[in-house]
Amino acid sequence: MHNLGTVFRFEVIRSLKKKSFWITALSFPVIIAVVVAVIFFSNKSSDEVAENAKNEKFSIAITDASNVIPETISSQYEAQRVAESQKQATIDKVSNGTLDAYFYYPSDLSRDRVEVYGEDVGLFNNGKYEAVAKLLLQQSVASNVDPQTTAILQDTVGFSAATYKDGRQFDGIKELIAPGIFLVMFYFLIAMFGNQMLTSTTEEKENRVIEMVLTTIEARVLIIGKIISLLVLAAIQAFIVLVPVLVIYLLFREQLQLPSFDLTSIPLDPVRIAIGAVLFLFSFLLFTGMLVGIGAASPTAKEAGGFFGIAMVFIFGPLYAVTLFFSQPDSPIVRFLTFFPLTAPIPLMLRNAIGNLTTFDVVLGIGILAVSAVVALSIAIRMFRYGALEYSKRLSLKTIFAKKTL
Repeated sequence: MHNLGTVFRFEVIRSLKKKSFWITALSFPVIIAVVVAVIFFSNKSSDEVAENAKNEKFSIAITDASNVIPETISSQYEAQRVAESQKQATIDKVSNGTLDAYFYYPSDLSRDRVEVYGEDVGLFNNGKYEAVAKLLLQQSVASNVDPQTTAILQDTVGFSAATYKDGRQFDGIKELIAPGIFLVMFYFLIAMFGNQMLTSTTEEKENRVIEMVLTTIEARVLIIGKIISLLVLAAIQAFIVLVPVLVIYLLFREQLQLPSFDLTSIPLDPVRIAIGAVLFLFSFLLFTGMLVGIGAASPTAKEAGGFFGIAMVFIFGPLYAVTLFFSQPDSPIVRFLTFFPLTAPIPLMLRNAIGNLTTFDVVLGIGILAVSAVVALSIAIRMFRYGALEYSKRLSLKTIFAKKTL
């Protein structure tokens, strides 16, 4: 194992020197920055338009067949009141541009729609007509009822809810944040480094340097060194991604109208966090072993890439049944997805974050992942040992296990 450090340093430095690594690492922050800039200027423009529209006056005529809008309210908007018999003539005035807007309020507002006619002033500004028509109704009704009734009708009553579990206050959303971080990390690692895991053992093979590498470094040491380097590279990329996100949130939260979030209010359950960490570790090792093994058994990176989609189906396929993990954790399909090795990582980490894993489920799930990870890594090392020098065809399992261990 004395060559492990050499392999680790070589893999990390080689990846950091690649333009593709930095393009991948920086593309996400750049995309976020572009989206943030678009949202910022869009909000700023929308606020300016709304402010201008609020202060802008336009000629209005109304027909109130419902008798809801009093003269005192309509006069505030300098609205001309016209009889129902003049409805079509008033619409014609809007059509030929001599009147800006016309509102027709039917006799039965609960059944019929309010008709709004206006001169086109642009896609985003045309909404001001309906807004004023609605405001006329709201102000008319508000003048006849007390503030509490108005708040109820306008759905502006605030609510403060508290739920309890096992004798303590329980917030399901906040509870899943801390243990759920491991699920996000797993998704991030596989999505960003899955293809690199797959091709990490084919690069030397395609360059025809694997013979020289294996004369000085044992296959097991080489594979372990590559896996450790992938973890470090993933941590570097995560740092590159998270720092800009945090900076944008802290500096531009108000401008982007992002919700304020108090990190000190997040519950920290050490047991569930520890379980999440263990599940994450074994899940990562399992799929790293599987992807590295596929790459080792394939003669080229292109051929290995054909199996990447199959691996992704096993990893992220359980997300299609995500609602069942919340509502029916004991259903047969959930139990199968939770304990089948190739689909277990996401169901186990998600259910741990939700909090519906029993002690038996935890022990069984960790045991299955641990055994599967060891088996996957052992097979990957064996595949690499026998497939490293195979350049013409894909290595089969029958061929691998028919050979004697070196």
